This record gives sequence, C-alpha cells and structure tokens, in this order.
Amino acid sequence: MKVIIIDDEPLARSIVKEYLANYPEVEVVQECGDGFEGVKAIAQHQPDLIFLDIQMPKITGFEMLELIDNPPDVIFTTAFDEYAMQAFDAHAVDYLLKPFGRDRFDKAIQKWKSQANKSAVRPLMEDSVKQPEEHNRVVVKSGNAIKILPTSEIHYIEAYDDYVKIHTKDGFHLKKKTMNFFEKALDVSQFVRVHRSYIIALSQLTKIEMKEKDTHLAKMQSGNLIPMSKTGYLKLKEVLGI
Repeated sequence: MKVIIIDDEPLARSIVKEYLANYPEVEVVQECGDGFEGVKAIAQHQPDLIFLDIQMPKITGFEMLELIDNPPDVIFTTAFDEYAMQAFDAHAVDYLLKPFGRDRFDKAIQKWKSQANKSAVRPLMEDSVKQPEEHNRVVVKSGNAIKILPTSEIHYIEAYDDYVKIHTKDGFHLKKKTMNFFEKALDVSQFVRVHRSYIIALSQLTKIEMKEKDTHLAKMQSGNLIPMSKTGYLKLKEVLGI
C-alpha cells in the first residue's frame, strides 16, 4: 500500500515515517513539503493514503485536495484542532492532532485498514469552512501549473456542467466546483449571483440593460452581457442600493 506524507515540517514528516516503519505492508513513496509538490506526487504515484497537514505555505491542505479529481484516502495531521470537525465532515479517515503519539497513530492506521468502504473527501470541497487566507483567492490549474488567482482578478463565474468557468481578463479557468460553493465562499459585498448559471464581480459591472419586459442583462467592462434572472436582478438592485 502506497503512502505519501505531505507536511511543511521535516520533523513532523519524520515522525509519521518512523511510526509507519511498524507496517511493512505500507511503502512511503514520497515526502512533500508543500501542496504543490503533493499534487504532483499524487498524480505520479496514485497512493492509497496520504498524511496531510492543513496549514502549509503556498496553498493549504484543503486547497490542495481541491486540485485532485480522485483524491486518495486522507489522514489529516495538524496542530490546529479548530479544523477537526471540518476534516471529519470531509469523510477523512481520521484526524491526528499534533503532537500525537504512537498509540493514537496506530489507531488511525487500524481505522483506515478496517474500513470496508474507502473514504471520500469530495464533500469537503463544498462544505468546508475556509481559512482566512482562502477568502481572497482561488487555486486553479493552468495547464500543468498551479495558479493562485486573487478574487480581485475574477470578472464573472459561469456554470459549466460539473465545473465552473472562472473568467478573468486572460480568459477562463475550469474548476470542479458548484455555483452554490462560490456563492457561499465569495464576499457577498463584491460578488452577486445574478442567475443560476452566473456570478458577477460588482467591480466589473458597468451597466444594467433591459432586454425586454422583466428581462435584464448585466454589461461587464469586457463587453460581455450576462443574463439575469428576475431574482438575480432584484438581488443585484438590493446590493447596489437602487
């Protein structure tokens, strides 16, 4: 069984590796110091389990998981117990609060090995409570690279099957999220959902045009015309105070 350890603290990684030495059936195929390395390692090795820290430089553990289409099983390892419920809501195998001992570690491993149905972290992507630094950015894939996109660069978001298109001045990025997620995650004073398929940035709005009776369009600085539902139009008026 292949395991990857993802933690920015070398000591923390060495402890996990030391404890795993008692499990000859488990192979540590790579250690990673940040989420960028983690994404690449998971794609390369397709591990059965990862030990994942939450608060790391560059991107958080949660943001890293957002970039993986089919995440492996996860045991979170972190010093911040405020995220415990969030981790379990994500159906993680377990949550190890640093510093943890061998007994607690062994319990997490046994729990993982005894589960008939492997865990799924996908609910995390929709229901997680964002850390402060995550409110002002979105992590996206750009070709083979990973890009941290400030929300100030977003013009509008468009539903696209199981994904969304995040439109910027340079084009758009695809992200496997729902419109409901972004409606909750983005600052409501800066972004408004004007249609079930569109969320617009107020900073990019230049004009509200009437198409026909009870039908309106939002004209953006880029020249794009975004359709608005009746509910979305009323919501936009409320936010604008008109």
